[in-house]
Amino acid sequence: MSAGHPPGEEESSTSDPGDVLQLPMAPRATDIALHELEIVYAFIYARVGNRADAEDLTQQVALKAIPRLREGAPASAIRGYLFATARSVLGGFWSTRLGLSEAELHEDLALAVPQTPPSEERADTVQRILAELSDNYRRVLELRFLHGYSLKEVATEMHSTVGAVKVMQLRALRAAAKVKME
Repeated sequence: MSAGHPPGEEESSTSDPGDVLQLPMAPRATDIALHELEIVYAFIYARVGNRADAEDLTQQVALKAIPRLREGAPASAIRGYLFATARSVLGGFWSTRLGLSEAELHEDLALAVPQTPPSEERADTVQRILAELSDNYRRVLELRFLHGYSLKEVATEMHSTVGAVKVMQLRALRAAAKVKME
């Protein structure tokens, strides 16, 4: 009903230029998020494999994300934020479950990718490059990439810290890249 018509009187099909049109109200951000949590639950369940953990983690996502949502945000932005929060919650879950830092989880997953068996020529190339490096650089690369140690395991083996091993690994890789191959 427009402001220019008394109650009970029919509106004409034309409206005055000063009339305000009432548009249907868009769903609130919380309503959108609650609707999307079913998809988030399926995403989490596929990654943890059991209902109890998936329900708990979905609840954590809701508790973290919903209070931070902006009213008027598009549904796609809300969905993206919920999934980003879900990935963060899953990282914390697996970190606690496996006793590893989240950074190590990512590194261990990258190392877990099945590799093709090395050819004899590639193995010789690796050995020549390693022979050109200092003892510490060679050792860190051997432990990390040939033996598949985590950063934490390398740090323990080398009586160092994880941070120092990260720096040493980076420097060792740079030094290896500079080795001239004939």
